[in-house]
Amino acid sequence: MSDHTPGTTGPEEAPEASGPTERGGTPEQAASVKAPEPRDGIPEPPRTPKYAQQQGRRQPPPSHWQPQRPQEPVLARLRPATPAAIRGATLCCVLVTALLSALLLGDGLGPNLLIVAVPASLGAFYAARAAGRRLRPWTACWAVGGLALLAVPALRAAGWPVFLAVVSAIALGSLALHGSRSWLGVFLGSLGLFSSIADGLAWGGRGVHARVADSRGRLGVVLRSTGVALVLLIVFGALFASADAAFADVLGDLMPDVSMKDSPWRVLLFVTGLIGALAAAYTAAAPVRWDGITIRRGKARGRLEWAMPLIVLNLLFAVFIAIQLTVLLGGYDKVMAETSLSHAQYARQGFWQLLWATLLTLLVIALALRWAPRGREGDRTLVRSVLGVLCLLTLTVVASALRRMDLYVDEYGLTRLRISVAAVELWLGVVIVLILVAGVFGARLLPRAVAVSAAVAVLTFGLVSPDGLIAEQNVQRYRDDRAIDISYLRGLSADAVPALDTLPEPLRSCALMDIERSLRSDDVPWYATDLGEARARDILRKKPISGDPVQSCMASRTGGDDGETGVDQYDPYDPY
Repeated sequence: MSDHTPGTTGPEEAPEASGPTERGGTPEQAASVKAPEPRDGIPEPPRTPKYAQQQGRRQPPPSHWQPQRPQEPVLARLRPATPAAIRGATLCCVLVTALLSALLLGDGLGPNLLIVAVPASLGAFYAARAAGRRLRPWTACWAVGGLALLAVPALRAAGWPVFLAVVSAIALGSLALHGSRSWLGVFLGSLGLFSSIADGLAWGGRGVHARVADSRGRLGVVLRSTGVALVLLIVFGALFASADAAFADVLGDLMPDVSMKDSPWRVLLFVTGLIGALAAAYTAAAPVRWDGITIRRGKARGRLEWAMPLIVLNLLFAVFIAIQLTVLLGGYDKVMAETSLSHAQYARQGFWQLLWATLLTLLVIALALRWAPRGREGDRTLVRSVLGVLCLLTLTVVASALRRMDLYVDEYGLTRLRISVAAVELWLGVVIVLILVAGVFGARLLPRAVAVSAAVAVLTFGLVSPDGLIAEQNVQRYRDDRAIDISYLRGLSADAVPALDTLPEPLRSCALMDIERSLRSDDVPWYATDLGEARARDILRKKPISGDPVQSCMASRTGGDDGETGVDQYDPYDPY
Protein backbone atom coordinates (compact mmCIF):
# COMPACT_ATOMS: atom_id res chain seq x y z
CA MET A 1 0.00 0.00 0.00
CA SER A 2 1.45 3.17 -1.09
CA ASP A 3 1.61 6.33 0.98
CA HIS A 4 1.13 8.41 -2.15
CA THR A 5 -2.50 9.50 -2.48
CA PRO A 6 -4.15 12.08 -4.69
CA GLY A 7 -3.98 15.57 -3.24
CA THR A 8 -0.62 15.08 -1.62
CA THR A 9 2.84 15.62 -2.91
CA GLY A 10 5.25 12.88 -3.42
CA PRO A 11 8.83 12.77 -2.35
CA GLU A 12 9.96 14.56 -5.52
CA GLU A 13 7.84 17.64 -4.66
CA ALA A 14 9.04 17.81 -1.08
CA PRO A 15 11.81 20.37 -1.68
CA GLU A 16 9.38 22.80 -3.33
CA ALA A 17 6.88 22.41 -0.53
CA SER A 18 9.56 23.25 1.98
CA GLY A 19 10.54 26.38 0.08
CA PRO A 20 8.93 28.89 2.49
CA THR A 21 10.81 27.45 5.40
CA GLU A 22 14.13 27.63 3.56
CA ARG A 23 13.45 31.19 2.38
CA GLY A 24 12.65 32.59 5.73
CA GLY A 25 9.08 31.40 6.40
CA THR A 26 8.03 29.63 9.59
CA PRO A 27 7.08 25.92 9.72
CA GLU A 28 3.46 26.92 10.37
CA GLN A 29 3.41 28.99 7.22
CA ALA A 30 4.90 26.13 5.25
CA ALA A 31 2.26 23.74 6.58
CA SER A 32 -0.54 26.12 5.62
CA VAL A 33 0.52 26.01 1.98
CA LYS A 34 -1.73 23.54 0.26
CA ALA A 35 -0.99 22.02 -3.07
CA PRO A 36 -3.52 22.84 -5.77
CA GLU A 37 -5.96 20.24 -6.98
CA PRO A 38 -4.65 18.07 -9.81
CA ARG A 39 -5.84 18.97 -13.26
CA ASP A 40 -6.32 16.14 -15.78
CA GLY A 41 -4.69 13.77 -13.35
CA ILE A 42 -1.40 15.76 -13.29
CA PRO A 43 -0.58 17.39 -9.95
CA GLU A 44 0.34 21.10 -10.13
CA PRO A 45 3.28 22.50 -8.17
CA PRO A 46 2.36 24.63 -5.17
CA ARG A 47 2.39 28.39 -5.52
CA THR A 48 4.51 30.51 -3.19
CA PRO A 49 2.49 33.13 -1.27
CA LYS A 50 3.37 36.83 -1.70
CA TYR A 51 4.64 37.18 1.82
CA ALA A 52 7.07 34.33 1.20
CA GLN A 53 8.23 35.95 -2.04
CA GLN A 54 8.87 39.28 -0.27
CA GLN A 55 10.68 37.59 2.54
CA GLY A 56 12.75 35.63 0.11
CA ARG A 57 14.12 38.87 -1.36
CA ARG A 58 15.19 40.26 1.96
CA GLN A 59 18.91 40.62 2.59
CA PRO A 60 20.42 39.78 5.94
CA PRO A 61 21.14 42.90 8.02
CA PRO A 62 24.75 44.07 7.88
CA SER A 63 26.88 43.00 10.75
CA HIS A 64 28.59 45.74 12.77
CA TRP A 65 31.52 43.42 13.33
CA GLN A 66 32.34 43.06 9.66
CA PRO A 67 35.16 45.34 8.41
CA GLN A 68 33.88 48.35 6.46
CA ARG A 69 35.33 49.22 3.08
CA PRO A 70 37.64 52.26 3.49
CA GLN A 71 36.42 55.41 1.77
CA GLU A 72 38.55 56.90 -0.98
CA PRO A 73 40.43 60.04 0.13
CA VAL A 74 39.25 63.31 -1.35
CA LEU A 75 42.62 64.15 -2.91
CA ALA A 76 42.86 60.70 -4.50
CA ARG A 77 39.49 61.28 -6.13
CA LEU A 78 40.34 64.79 -7.34
CA ARG A 79 43.93 64.13 -8.42
CA PRO A 80 44.65 62.06 -11.55
CA ALA A 81 46.83 58.97 -11.49
CA THR A 82 50.41 59.17 -10.30
CA PRO A 83 52.50 60.76 -13.06
CA ALA A 84 55.37 59.07 -14.81
CA ALA A 85 58.86 59.14 -13.37
CA ILE A 86 60.42 62.56 -13.02
CA ARG A 87 62.32 63.66 -16.11
CA GLY A 88 65.93 64.73 -16.13
CA ALA A 89 65.17 68.36 -17.01
CA THR A 90 62.73 68.67 -14.13
CA LEU A 91 65.15 67.02 -11.72
CA CYS A 92 67.96 69.38 -12.73
CA CYS A 93 65.72 72.43 -12.22
CA VAL A 94 64.74 71.16 -8.78
CA LEU A 95 68.36 70.69 -7.75
CA VAL A 96 69.33 74.13 -9.08
CA THR A 97 66.47 75.68 -7.12
CA ALA A 98 67.61 73.99 -3.91
CA LEU A 99 71.23 75.08 -4.40
CA LEU A 100 70.28 78.68 -5.18
CA SER A 101 68.01 78.75 -2.13
CA ALA A 102 70.88 77.68 0.10
CA LEU A 103 73.38 80.11 -1.44
CA LEU A 104 71.28 83.23 -2.02
CA LEU A 105 68.37 83.36 0.43
CA GLY A 106 70.40 83.34 3.64
CA ASP A 107 71.32 87.04 3.49
CA GLY A 108 67.84 88.57 3.10
CA LEU A 109 65.32 89.18 0.36
CA GLY A 110 65.94 91.06 -2.82
CA PRO A 111 66.44 90.00 -6.44
CA ASN A 112 67.51 86.59 -5.11
CA LEU A 113 63.90 85.50 -4.59
CA LEU A 114 63.11 86.10 -8.25
CA ILE A 115 66.34 84.32 -9.25
CA VAL A 116 65.34 81.25 -7.22
CA ALA A 117 61.81 81.25 -8.64
CA VAL A 118 62.97 81.04 -12.27
CA PRO A 119 64.40 77.46 -12.18
CA ALA A 120 61.47 76.32 -10.01
CA SER A 121 59.06 77.64 -12.64
CA LEU A 122 61.02 75.93 -15.41
CA GLY A 123 60.91 72.63 -13.51
CA ALA A 124 57.13 72.89 -13.22
CA PHE A 125 56.87 73.73 -16.92
CA TYR A 126 58.92 70.68 -17.94
CA ALA A 127 56.88 68.44 -15.63
CA ALA A 128 53.60 69.72 -17.07
CA ARG A 129 54.79 69.24 -20.64
CA ALA A 130 55.94 65.70 -19.86
CA ALA A 131 52.46 64.97 -18.46
CA GLY A 132 50.79 66.23 -21.63
CA ARG A 133 49.41 69.48 -20.23
CA ARG A 134 49.22 72.52 -22.48
CA LEU A 135 49.90 76.12 -21.56
CA ARG A 136 46.57 77.92 -21.35
CA PRO A 137 45.98 81.70 -21.24
CA TRP A 138 44.85 81.74 -17.62
CA THR A 139 47.81 79.60 -16.58
CA ALA A 140 50.18 82.06 -18.25
CA CYS A 141 48.34 84.95 -16.56
CA TRP A 142 48.78 83.44 -13.08
CA ALA A 143 52.43 82.55 -13.73
CA VAL A 144 53.40 85.98 -15.06
CA GLY A 145 51.54 87.66 -12.20
CA GLY A 146 53.34 85.55 -9.61
CA LEU A 147 56.76 86.38 -11.07
CA ALA A 148 55.81 90.07 -11.26
CA LEU A 149 54.91 90.05 -7.56
CA LEU A 150 58.35 88.66 -6.76
CA ALA A 151 59.80 91.86 -8.24
CA VAL A 152 58.50 93.79 -5.21
CA PRO A 153 61.24 92.45 -2.86
CA ALA A 154 63.80 93.56 -5.43
CA LEU A 155 62.43 97.11 -5.44
CA ARG A 156 61.17 97.89 -1.93
CA ALA A 157 62.81 97.74 1.48
CA ALA A 158 59.61 97.86 3.56
CA GLY A 159 58.86 94.42 4.98
CA TRP A 160 55.07 94.62 5.08
CA PRO A 161 54.35 95.12 1.35
CA VAL A 162 57.09 92.59 0.60
CA PHE A 163 55.36 90.01 2.78
CA LEU A 164 52.03 90.59 1.03
CA ALA A 165 53.71 90.29 -2.36
CA VAL A 166 55.49 87.02 -1.51
CA VAL A 167 52.33 85.40 -0.11
CA SER A 168 50.33 86.53 -3.13
CA ALA A 169 53.03 85.22 -5.49
CA ILE A 170 52.83 81.76 -3.89
CA ALA A 171 49.03 81.82 -4.21
CA LEU A 172 49.18 82.80 -7.90
CA GLY A 173 51.81 80.15 -8.58
CA SER A 174 49.58 77.52 -7.01
CA LEU A 175 46.65 78.71 -9.14
CA ALA A 176 48.80 78.48 -12.25
CA LEU A 177 49.58 74.85 -11.45
CA HIS A 178 46.00 73.82 -10.65
CA GLY A 179 43.97 75.86 -13.12
CA SER A 180 40.83 76.33 -11.03
CA ARG A 181 37.90 78.48 -12.10
CA SER A 182 35.06 78.22 -9.53
CA TRP A 183 34.87 80.18 -6.27
CA LEU A 184 35.86 77.22 -4.12
CA GLY A 185 38.36 76.06 -6.72
CA VAL A 186 40.13 79.42 -6.83
CA PHE A 187 40.29 79.58 -3.03
CA LEU A 188 41.54 76.02 -2.53
CA GLY A 189 43.73 76.18 -5.62
CA SER A 190 45.66 79.12 -4.19
CA LEU A 191 46.51 76.95 -1.16
CA GLY A 192 46.70 73.59 -2.92
CA LEU A 193 50.46 73.64 -3.43
CA PHE A 194 50.93 72.50 0.17
CA SER A 195 48.90 69.33 -0.49
CA SER A 196 51.61 68.09 -2.87
CA ILE A 197 54.56 68.25 -0.48
CA ALA A 198 54.52 64.61 0.65
CA ASP A 199 53.62 63.21 -2.78
CA GLY A 200 56.23 65.40 -4.44
CA LEU A 201 58.99 64.13 -2.15
CA ALA A 202 58.01 60.52 -2.78
CA TRP A 203 57.82 61.17 -6.52
CA GLY A 204 61.26 62.77 -6.57
CA GLY A 205 62.75 59.99 -4.45
CA ARG A 206 61.43 57.32 -6.81
CA GLY A 207 62.80 59.19 -9.79
CA VAL A 208 66.27 59.57 -8.31
CA HIS A 209 66.35 55.91 -7.30
CA ALA A 210 65.34 54.80 -10.78
CA ARG A 211 67.93 56.99 -12.44
CA VAL A 212 70.71 55.80 -10.16
CA ALA A 213 69.76 52.19 -10.86
CA ASP A 214 69.67 52.72 -14.64
CA SER A 215 72.69 55.00 -14.94
CA ARG A 216 75.21 52.15 -15.54
CA GLY A 217 78.16 54.29 -14.62
CA ARG A 218 76.99 57.55 -16.21
CA LEU A 219 76.24 59.05 -12.78
CA GLY A 220 79.83 58.47 -11.73
CA VAL A 221 81.05 60.22 -14.87
CA VAL A 222 78.87 63.25 -14.14
CA LEU A 223 80.04 63.43 -10.53
CA ARG A 224 83.71 63.16 -11.50
CA SER A 225 83.35 65.82 -14.21
CA THR A 226 81.58 68.17 -11.79
CA GLY A 227 84.26 67.65 -9.16
CA VAL A 228 87.08 68.37 -11.59
CA ALA A 229 85.33 71.54 -12.81
CA LEU A 230 84.91 72.79 -9.24
CA VAL A 231 88.57 72.14 -8.42
CA LEU A 232 89.69 74.05 -11.52
CA LEU A 233 87.42 76.98 -10.69
CA ILE A 234 88.66 77.20 -7.11
CA VAL A 235 92.38 76.90 -8.00
CA PHE A 236 92.46 79.31 -10.91
CA GLY A 237 89.95 81.67 -9.32
CA ALA A 238 92.16 81.96 -6.25
CA LEU A 239 95.25 82.59 -8.43
CA PHE A 240 93.56 85.33 -10.45
CA ALA A 241 92.11 86.92 -7.29
CA SER A 242 95.56 87.10 -5.70
CA ALA A 243 97.03 88.53 -8.91
CA ASP A 244 94.51 91.35 -9.39
CA ALA A 245 92.73 93.24 -6.59
CA ALA A 246 89.99 94.49 -8.94
CA PHE A 247 89.19 90.93 -10.00
CA ALA A 248 89.18 89.88 -6.34
CA ASP A 249 86.64 92.60 -5.51
CA VAL A 250 84.38 91.63 -8.39
CA LEU A 251 84.64 87.95 -7.50
CA GLY A 252 83.92 88.68 -3.85
CA ASP A 253 80.81 90.70 -4.74
CA LEU A 254 79.47 88.03 -7.06
CA MET A 255 80.13 84.95 -4.96
CA PRO A 256 77.90 84.22 -1.95
CA ASP A 257 79.52 84.52 1.46
CA VAL A 258 79.11 81.04 2.96
CA SER A 259 80.55 80.39 6.42
CA MET A 260 80.48 77.38 8.71
CA LYS A 261 78.36 79.13 11.34
CA ASP A 262 75.57 79.54 8.79
CA SER A 263 75.62 75.88 7.76
CA PRO A 264 72.43 74.80 9.60
CA TRP A 265 70.54 77.76 8.18
CA ARG A 266 71.84 77.01 4.68
CA VAL A 267 70.84 73.35 4.99
CA LEU A 268 67.34 74.39 6.03
CA LEU A 269 67.09 76.70 3.04
CA PHE A 270 68.32 73.91 0.76
CA VAL A 271 65.65 71.53 2.06
CA THR A 272 62.97 74.24 1.77
CA GLY A 273 63.90 74.99 -1.83
CA LEU A 274 64.00 71.29 -2.67
CA ILE A 275 60.59 70.60 -1.14
CA GLY A 276 59.00 73.65 -2.77
CA ALA A 277 60.37 72.89 -6.23
CA LEU A 278 59.34 69.22 -6.03
CA ALA A 279 55.84 70.15 -4.84
CA ALA A 280 55.48 72.61 -7.72
CA ALA A 281 56.68 70.08 -10.30
CA TYR A 282 54.46 67.29 -8.95
CA THR A 283 51.44 69.62 -8.93
CA ALA A 284 52.15 70.59 -12.54
CA ALA A 285 52.30 66.90 -13.52
CA ALA A 286 49.26 65.81 -11.48
CA PRO A 287 47.16 68.80 -10.41
CA VAL A 288 44.27 68.49 -8.00
CA ARG A 289 40.98 69.32 -9.71
CA TRP A 290 39.57 71.48 -6.95
CA ASP A 291 36.64 72.39 -9.17
CA GLY A 292 35.40 68.86 -8.55
CA ILE A 293 34.33 69.94 -5.07
CA THR A 294 30.96 71.57 -5.48
CA ILE A 295 28.70 73.31 -2.99
CA ARG A 296 25.03 72.57 -3.37
CA ARG A 297 22.98 75.67 -4.02
CA GLY A 298 20.49 76.66 -1.40
CA LYS A 299 16.79 76.11 -1.78
CA ALA A 300 15.26 78.83 -3.92
CA ARG A 301 13.02 81.18 -1.96
CA GLY A 302 9.88 82.91 -3.07
CA ARG A 303 10.08 86.38 -4.54
CA LEU A 304 8.56 88.11 -1.55
CA GLU A 305 10.55 86.16 1.02
CA TRP A 306 13.79 86.85 -0.83
CA ALA A 307 13.31 90.41 -2.02
CA MET A 308 11.69 92.04 1.02
CA PRO A 309 14.80 92.12 3.29
CA LEU A 310 17.01 93.35 0.46
CA ILE A 311 14.60 96.12 -0.51
CA VAL A 312 14.53 97.30 3.12
CA LEU A 313 18.34 97.26 3.14
CA ASN A 314 18.42 99.29 -0.06
CA LEU A 315 16.13 101.89 1.49
CA LEU A 316 18.40 102.14 4.53
CA PHE A 317 21.42 102.65 2.28
CA ALA A 318 19.54 105.30 0.32
CA VAL A 319 18.65 107.29 3.46
CA PHE A 320 22.26 107.15 4.67
CA ILE A 321 23.60 108.30 1.31
CA ALA A 322 21.07 111.14 1.16
CA ILE A 323 22.34 112.41 4.52
CA GLN A 324 25.93 112.10 3.31
CA LEU A 325 25.15 114.14 0.21
CA THR A 326 23.51 116.79 2.38
CA VAL A 327 26.67 117.02 4.49
CA LEU A 328 28.93 117.23 1.47
CA LEU A 329 26.79 119.89 -0.23
CA GLY A 330 26.85 122.40 2.59
CA GLY A 331 25.65 120.94 5.84
CA TYR A 332 29.06 119.81 7.10
CA ASP A 333 29.66 122.76 9.46
CA LYS A 334 26.17 122.41 10.88
CA VAL A 335 26.72 118.72 11.62
CA MET A 336 30.04 119.53 13.29
CA ALA A 337 28.43 122.23 15.42
CA GLU A 338 25.56 120.01 16.54
CA THR A 339 27.75 117.02 17.38
CA SER A 340 30.70 119.00 18.83
CA LEU A 341 33.11 116.91 16.76
CA SER A 342 36.16 117.97 14.82
CA HIS A 343 36.68 116.99 11.22
CA ALA A 344 39.10 114.21 12.20
CA GLN A 345 36.84 112.89 14.94
CA TYR A 346 33.89 112.79 12.55
CA ALA A 347 35.98 110.93 9.98
CA ARG A 348 37.45 108.50 12.51
CA GLN A 349 34.03 107.80 13.99
CA GLY A 350 32.59 106.58 10.71
CA PHE A 351 35.37 105.07 8.61
CA TRP A 352 35.61 101.73 10.36
CA GLN A 353 31.83 101.35 10.45
CA LEU A 354 31.65 102.01 6.72
CA LEU A 355 34.44 99.51 6.06
CA TRP A 356 32.54 96.83 7.96
CA ALA A 357 29.34 97.84 6.16
CA THR A 358 31.09 97.20 2.83
CA LEU A 359 32.33 93.77 3.93
CA LEU A 360 28.93 92.77 5.28
CA THR A 361 27.28 93.91 2.07
CA LEU A 362 29.47 91.51 0.09
CA LEU A 363 28.45 88.74 2.48
CA VAL A 364 24.78 89.65 2.04
CA ILE A 365 25.18 89.51 -1.75
CA ALA A 366 26.78 86.06 -1.56
CA LEU A 367 24.00 84.69 0.66
CA ALA A 368 21.31 86.33 -1.45
CA LEU A 369 22.64 84.65 -4.59
CA ARG A 370 22.60 81.30 -2.80
CA TRP A 371 18.87 81.48 -2.04
CA ALA A 372 17.80 83.67 -4.95
CA PRO A 373 14.62 82.71 -6.84
CA ARG A 374 15.49 81.17 -10.18
CA GLY A 375 13.94 79.30 -13.05
CA ARG A 376 11.94 82.03 -14.76
CA GLU A 377 13.02 85.14 -16.60
CA GLY A 378 11.13 87.34 -14.15
CA ASP A 379 13.09 85.84 -11.25
CA ARG A 380 16.42 86.60 -12.90
CA THR A 381 15.32 90.16 -13.65
CA LEU A 382 14.30 90.66 -10.02
CA VAL A 383 17.65 89.35 -8.74
CA ARG A 384 19.65 91.57 -11.06
CA SER A 385 17.59 94.65 -10.24
CA VAL A 386 17.66 94.32 -6.45
CA LEU A 387 21.32 93.32 -6.19
CA GLY A 388 22.36 95.86 -8.83
CA VAL A 389 20.81 98.69 -6.83
CA LEU A 390 22.49 97.38 -3.67
CA CYS A 391 25.88 97.35 -5.41
CA LEU A 392 25.46 100.90 -6.69
CA LEU A 393 24.51 102.14 -3.23
CA THR A 394 27.48 100.27 -1.73
CA LEU A 395 29.82 102.05 -4.12
CA THR A 396 28.58 105.33 -2.69
CA VAL A 397 29.32 104.02 0.80
CA VAL A 398 32.85 103.15 -0.34
CA ALA A 399 33.31 106.70 -1.66
CA SER A 400 32.05 108.09 1.67
CA ALA A 401 34.50 105.92 3.61
CA LEU A 402 37.42 107.03 1.45
CA ARG A 403 36.38 110.67 1.91
CA ARG A 404 36.37 110.22 5.67
CA MET A 405 39.84 108.69 5.54
CA ASP A 406 41.02 111.66 3.49
CA LEU A 407 39.77 114.03 6.21
CA TYR A 408 41.43 111.90 8.86
CA VAL A 409 44.78 111.90 7.04
CA ASP A 410 44.58 115.64 6.46
CA GLU A 411 44.22 116.17 10.21
CA TYR A 412 46.78 113.68 11.56
CA GLY A 413 48.95 112.64 8.61
CA LEU A 414 49.38 109.39 6.72
CA THR A 415 50.46 106.19 8.48
CA ARG A 416 50.87 102.55 7.52
CA LEU A 417 47.57 101.51 9.04
CA ARG A 418 45.63 104.32 7.34
CA ILE A 419 47.07 103.69 3.90
CA SER A 420 46.50 99.93 4.29
CA VAL A 421 42.82 100.13 5.23
CA ALA A 422 42.20 102.77 2.56
CA ALA A 423 43.74 100.42 -0.02
CA VAL A 424 41.51 97.57 1.20
CA GLU A 425 38.42 99.76 0.96
CA LEU A 426 39.39 100.80 -2.56
CA TRP A 427 39.85 97.16 -3.58
CA LEU A 428 36.44 96.27 -2.16
CA GLY A 429 34.99 98.94 -4.41
CA VAL A 430 36.67 97.26 -7.39
CA VAL A 431 35.14 93.92 -6.36
CA ILE A 432 31.68 95.50 -6.26
CA VAL A 433 32.22 96.90 -9.76
CA LEU A 434 33.19 93.41 -10.95
CA ILE A 435 29.98 92.02 -9.44
CA LEU A 436 27.99 94.64 -11.33
CA VAL A 437 29.71 93.71 -14.58
CA ALA A 438 29.07 90.02 -13.90
CA GLY A 439 25.38 90.75 -13.40
CA VAL A 440 25.25 92.15 -16.93
CA PHE A 441 27.61 89.88 -18.87
CA GLY A 442 27.55 86.69 -16.77
CA ALA A 443 29.44 85.45 -13.72
CA ARG A 444 31.53 82.70 -15.32
CA LEU A 445 34.77 84.68 -15.06
CA LEU A 446 33.94 86.45 -11.79
CA PRO A 447 36.02 84.24 -9.40
CA ARG A 448 39.15 84.57 -11.49
CA ALA A 449 38.53 88.27 -12.09
CA VAL A 450 38.36 88.89 -8.34
CA ALA A 451 41.62 86.96 -7.89
CA VAL A 452 43.28 89.03 -10.62
CA SER A 453 42.08 92.26 -8.99
CA ALA A 454 43.54 91.18 -5.64
CA ALA A 455 46.91 90.36 -7.24
CA VAL A 456 46.97 93.66 -9.12
CA ALA A 457 46.11 95.53 -5.91
CA VAL A 458 48.98 93.87 -4.00
CA LEU A 459 51.41 94.50 -6.86
CA THR A 460 50.37 98.14 -7.16
CA PHE A 461 50.58 98.59 -3.41
CA GLY A 462 54.17 97.37 -3.44
CA LEU A 463 55.28 99.29 -6.51
CA VAL A 464 53.99 102.66 -5.32
CA SER A 465 56.18 102.37 -2.19
CA PRO A 466 53.77 102.99 0.72
CA ASP A 467 56.58 104.06 3.08
CA GLY A 468 57.69 106.58 0.50
CA LEU A 469 54.15 107.95 0.16
CA ILE A 470 53.84 108.23 3.94
CA ALA A 471 57.06 110.21 4.15
CA GLU A 472 56.12 112.47 1.24
CA GLN A 473 52.69 113.29 2.67
CA ASN A 474 54.04 114.11 6.12
CA VAL A 475 56.87 116.23 4.70
CA GLN A 476 54.35 118.15 2.60
CA ARG A 477 52.22 118.78 5.69
CA TYR A 478 55.28 120.22 7.40
CA ARG A 479 55.86 122.54 4.44
CA ASP A 480 52.25 123.68 4.84
CA ASP A 481 53.05 124.75 8.43
CA ARG A 482 51.48 121.68 10.00
CA ALA A 483 52.93 119.57 12.79
CA ILE A 484 55.09 116.58 11.90
CA ASP A 485 55.59 113.37 13.90
CA ILE A 486 59.32 112.76 13.59
CA SER A 487 59.29 109.89 16.09
CA TYR A 488 56.91 107.98 13.79
CA LEU A 489 58.83 108.77 10.61
CA ARG A 490 62.04 107.43 12.16
CA GLY A 491 60.51 103.94 12.13
CA LEU A 492 59.96 103.84 8.39
CA SER A 493 62.09 101.81 6.01
CA ALA A 494 64.79 102.92 3.61
CA ASP A 495 62.09 103.63 1.00
CA ALA A 496 61.31 106.86 2.90
CA VAL A 497 64.85 108.27 2.66
CA PRO A 498 64.35 110.31 -0.58
CA ALA A 499 61.42 112.21 0.95
CA LEU A 500 62.94 112.60 4.43
CA ASP A 501 66.15 113.86 2.87
CA THR A 502 64.35 117.06 1.85
CA LEU A 503 63.63 118.07 5.47
CA PRO A 504 65.68 120.91 6.93
CA GLU A 505 68.19 120.28 9.68
CA PRO A 506 67.98 119.17 12.44
CA LEU A 507 64.74 117.41 11.44
CA ARG A 508 66.49 115.57 8.60
CA SER A 509 69.22 114.09 10.77
CA CYS A 510 66.73 113.02 13.43
CA ALA A 511 64.40 111.38 10.92
CA LEU A 512 67.23 109.50 9.17
CA MET A 513 69.18 108.50 12.27
CA ASP A 514 67.74 105.01 12.75
CA ILE A 515 67.63 104.24 9.03
CA GLU A 516 71.27 105.26 8.60
CA ARG A 517 72.30 103.08 11.54
CA SER A 518 70.53 100.01 10.16
CA LEU A 519 72.02 100.50 6.70
CA ARG A 520 75.48 100.92 8.13
CA SER A 521 75.25 97.73 10.18
CA ASP A 522 73.78 95.63 7.36
CA ASP A 523 76.51 94.53 4.95
CA VAL A 524 74.50 92.49 2.46
CA PRO A 525 75.56 91.29 -1.00
CA TRP A 526 74.06 92.55 -4.22
CA TYR A 527 71.53 89.74 -4.59
CA ALA A 528 69.97 90.59 -1.21
CA THR A 529 69.93 94.38 -1.69
CA ASP A 530 66.77 95.98 -3.00
CA LEU A 531 66.52 99.19 -4.98
CA GLY A 532 65.20 101.16 -2.00
CA GLU A 533 68.20 100.32 0.17
CA ALA A 534 70.67 100.98 -2.65
CA ARG A 535 69.16 104.41 -3.29
CA ALA A 536 69.11 105.24 0.43
CA ARG A 537 72.79 104.30 0.81
CA ASP A 538 73.69 106.49 -2.14
CA ILE A 539 71.81 109.48 -0.65
CA LEU A 540 73.36 109.08 2.79
CA ARG A 541 76.81 108.62 1.29
CA LYS A 542 76.56 111.91 -0.59
CA LYS A 543 74.99 113.78 2.32
CA PRO A 544 75.77 112.16 5.67
CA ILE A 545 73.94 112.94 8.89
CA SER A 546 75.34 116.10 10.41
CA GLY A 547 76.15 116.69 14.07
CA ASP A 548 75.04 114.59 16.99
CA PRO A 549 71.86 112.65 16.05
CA VAL A 550 70.63 112.59 19.64
CA GLN A 551 70.96 116.35 19.98
CA SER A 552 69.28 116.73 16.60
CA CYS A 553 66.28 114.79 17.79
CA MET A 554 66.10 116.80 21.01
CA ALA A 555 66.09 120.00 19.00
CA SER A 556 63.56 118.72 16.48
CA ARG A 557 60.68 118.22 18.92
CA THR A 558 57.66 120.05 17.57
CA GLY A 559 54.33 121.08 18.98
CA GLY A 560 51.41 118.70 19.42
CA ASP A 561 47.72 119.27 18.84
CA ASP A 562 47.68 122.53 20.75
CA GLY A 563 51.20 123.60 19.70
CA GLU A 564 52.37 123.99 23.31
CA THR A 565 52.91 120.48 24.64
CA GLY A 566 56.44 120.15 23.29
CA VAL A 567 55.83 116.64 21.90
CA ASP A 568 55.14 115.29 18.46
CA GLN A 569 51.61 115.04 17.26
CA TYR A 570 50.20 111.63 18.17
CA ASP A 571 46.94 109.95 17.44
CA PRO A 572 46.11 107.36 20.15
CA TYR A 573 43.76 105.58 17.77
CA ASP A 574 46.58 104.67 15.40
CA PRO A 575 49.77 103.62 17.22
CA TYR A 576 50.96 101.60 14.22
